[in-house]
Amino acid sequence: MNILPIDKHPNKFGSYTLMTGVLLIVLGATGILLPTLMSLSTSILVGWLLLVGASLWAVHTYIYSSKIVMDWIKPVLLFVIGSLMLFYPVTGVATIGLLLAVYLLLDAMHSFAHAQATHPAKGWGWMTFNGVISALLAALFLLGWPATSMWLVGIFVSISLLFDGWALVAIGWALRKGK
Repeated sequence: MNILPIDKHPNKFGSYTLMTGVLLIVLGATGILLPTLMSLSTSILVGWLLLVGASLWAVHTYIYSSKIVMDWIKPVLLFVIGSLMLFYPVTGVATIGLLLAVYLLLDAMHSFAHAQATHPAKGWGWMTFNGVISALLAALFLLGWPATSMWLVGIFVSISLLFDGWALVAIGWALRKGK
């Protein structure tokens, strides 16, 4: 993997990088303190994104294939699922939690398979470790599902925002020092 220094990417980061990073850190820290609120916010955001996607697909279907009933299935499903997530955000959080658990289980299986395929080469132990962590995180979701989703989804999203924020702060600080 080729990682270029910040000065090789002048258009990707600018004067707002540091401020954006700080805001993401604040949002992530708030989410860690209030994980249920972050979980519900995530569910509502996903619901709105699905509704926007449904609208775009509906317009596309109307323009290009309005008489084909099968082409209307996707926008209708997106609309129904998005609406359900908006009207029942707690159920939406549980659904997101279940999807994350399935993803983590698939990731664990992939890591174990990759570790087995590369054993005894260097790095196989790290892949095994990654599989164990993914399996444990999936178990965390599944053992108390759906109740654990109310705080785990928020914690996962918040940690991601926190690390994104720290990365942007580091880049923004490096840009500021370089000028």
